[in-house]
Amino acid sequence: MIYPKNFEQKIGFDQIRLLLKAECAGTLGHAFVDKIRFSDKFDNLQKLLAQTNEFKDIVLYEDSFPNQHFNDVSTHLRKAEIEGTCLDEQEFTDLKLSLGTIMACLRFFKQKEEDRYTQLRELTQLVELDKKLQERIEFVIDERGKVRDTASSELQRIRRAIISEQSTLRRRLDNILKSAKNQGFIDDDVNLTVRSGRMVIPIAAEHKRKVKGFVHDESATGQTVYIEPAEIFDANNNIRELEYEERREVFRILLQLTDFVRPYVPALRKAYTFLGLIDFIRAKARFALEIGGNMPNFTKRQHISWQNAKHPLLLLSHRKQGRSIQPLNIELAHDKRILVISGPNAGGKSVCLKTVGLVQYMIQCGLLPPMDLGSEAGIFEEIFIDIGDEQSLENDLSTYSSHLTNMRQFIKLAGRRSLFLIDEFGTGTEPNFGGAIAQAILEELNKVRAFGVVTTHYGNLKDYAQLTQGLINGAMRFDVQNLEPLYQLEIGKPGSSFALEIAEKIGLPNIVIEHAKNNVGEKQVNLDKLLRELEIERKVYADRNLQLQIKDRQLSKAITDYTELKNTLDNRRKAELNDARAKARALVQEANQRIETAIREIRESNADKEQTKEVRKSIEIFKESLAPEILANVPDSKKDANKNEPVINLIGGAIEEGDYVRVRDTGTVAEVLTVRGKEAEIRMGELKSLIKINRLERISRKDYRNSLGAPESPQSRMQGIDLNEKMMAFSFNLDLRGKRGEEAITEVDNFIDNAIMLGTPELRIVHGKGDGILRNLIRTHLRRYKQVATMQDEHPDRGGAGVTLITLR
Repeated sequence: MIYPKNFEQKIGFDQIRLLLKAECAGTLGHAFVDKIRFSDKFDNLQKLLAQTNEFKDIVLYEDSFPNQHFNDVSTHLRKAEIEGTCLDEQEFTDLKLSLGTIMACLRFFKQKEEDRYTQLRELTQLVELDKKLQERIEFVIDERGKVRDTASSELQRIRRAIISEQSTLRRRLDNILKSAKNQGFIDDDVNLTVRSGRMVIPIAAEHKRKVKGFVHDESATGQTVYIEPAEIFDANNNIRELEYEERREVFRILLQLTDFVRPYVPALRKAYTFLGLIDFIRAKARFALEIGGNMPNFTKRQHISWQNAKHPLLLLSHRKQGRSIQPLNIELAHDKRILVISGPNAGGKSVCLKTVGLVQYMIQCGLLPPMDLGSEAGIFEEIFIDIGDEQSLENDLSTYSSHLTNMRQFIKLAGRRSLFLIDEFGTGTEPNFGGAIAQAILEELNKVRAFGVVTTHYGNLKDYAQLTQGLINGAMRFDVQNLEPLYQLEIGKPGSSFALEIAEKIGLPNIVIEHAKNNVGEKQVNLDKLLRELEIERKVYADRNLQLQIKDRQLSKAITDYTELKNTLDNRRKAELNDARAKARALVQEANQRIETAIREIRESNADKEQTKEVRKSIEIFKESLAPEILANVPDSKKDANKNEPVINLIGGAIEEGDYVRVRDTGTVAEVLTVRGKEAEIRMGELKSLIKINRLERISRKDYRNSLGAPESPQSRMQGIDLNEKMMAFSFNLDLRGKRGEEAITEVDNFIDNAIMLGTPELRIVHGKGDGILRNLIRTHLRRYKQVATMQDEHPDRGGAGVTLITLR
């Protein structure tokens, strides 16, 4: 049910209908646009939305779908039903072209996989056409919309005879025209023409007596007459008789074709219903693309959770002007059913309310709403709206009386499946009484658990929403510094009207503003001051949050660049090592060959001393050629490091509590605190860790102290951990929204490890609601940690099931 009767005009849906008609290819689609009606049937709406969503993909990605000749031939079909009637060539042409479009649509869906466009494919079941019908029309009507010569042998004979007669006639007329030109009766640039369907010669009026024939016409000035020469009378008569025969034969063929079509009229009506539906759904898809419409997560319950929803008409209007539009984020659920929006005048309250009404109405009319993917939309059985001035001189109704009349209907008809929208609630009468009556009406609507959006300036309604279960405040944000509206809805707190601030900006005298403050009372002034300060603080923290996000992105980029550089250097180092090994291998092989050659030469020379000396000398020269070049002024870092590193002597025996050890694979020294089976708890400075005993080597107390006092090696500097730095950089809040499963689990592991290391007792993971997949994955993984004591949802005001609170043991 929709209230009032002019609901569509109030929210602007009548303009949506006009925009949809503009997207249709023909009047067939217009008829379906006119039939759009509000529905509360979930299955039907789900199908309508799915059809439009599928057609969006066709418009975006398919080039082969037909887009013309969506002709409405309903009048032609009614004519064809009557016995003895005959469709003309133009009517058959319309039928032929539109039938071709229908067949092309059917072929398109038939060629696609069965799991694609399933909802649209169901519509093809409406069509049951015999191919013979299209073939027969194609056989008779050509591409120009005329009856083909081959439609019958008689018609072919007649048209050949006409062509032959016309050719003979033209030759005879050319001779007569040439003779007339030679005699000077007509000018040289004059040609044959046709008058009254007969071929004639234009002759100057003063020479018309010199050519025997029939005058058919004369020029406007009377200086030229058009004469049909007497010798071609018979030829023209023959052509005219043949044309009459042709007309009779064409009529006979079209009459016969109409008789053939007549039995197919019921099936054709269903086929053209399909064509109209296709045109209508395509128009909805094209309109959805124009306004950014998407398929919401549609649910049977009463629920609204929209992200970046936009008023479609405002969006199109602003786009023409090159302006952007501020999207709306809103949520209405059973625990927060009624939203009370407050804020300054011209701040966007009414636009917000109209957006809710129009977008919800669009959804329940089968149109894709302009909002982000992932938004959730419910279904309501009734939508009521009270907006604008409904004064009636005829019924003696004032503005306030008309509002109360609407409120009476709301209270009478609204229920838990209703959505009501009230603009400027309670205005139009004395403020104290108007606010009291508005609060009483709101109480009644809350009792029946109806959903709604209300805009108001009344403080008592803000207080009531703050203290009452089922209601929630909302505010249209305002730039306090520049005193300009931001057109952004913020749910959770009331808004100020900023009346005094706006009055100051306009330039009212200070004495007037001070008197106004005294009249309104200190309590109200302080409340507005508090709201203003909250808005300023919110802006400050929003700016800081934006800066932190920018720095976080810069840090992520720096880490990525560092990782890429490290990988590049590691790969280059491996390549150089492999190259060095290959060269060394070649050098060793060459050295071995030289030595073997030297031994063989010595043996062959029977150990001749001089020969031996020569051989040894050649080997020494080869050794010198292999010696590395000395680099000037480059210190040997390895030797320097070894000079500073103390020598540690290992001690045998079992490792026990109180012993000093060195970690085998890192070289870090530590003190053993306790031994637990095959593991030992060790202390490295301020850091404690549990480690396998087989990774430890026992050392003396002296070596332990020497190692602690020795300068850090580059390796130890890389492996050390600065706990103070980690503590300052650590945040108890981890945001995983938008992450993939594997990526999220990795971040959770690092997050928990750091929290355990730093002793942080309480943690917070933001994963979002969605379908709950990421939340279940994270919580299942967290149960594997013995250190996790409890997991629970955050408070509903701070994220609810979209946030997991963790307590560590």
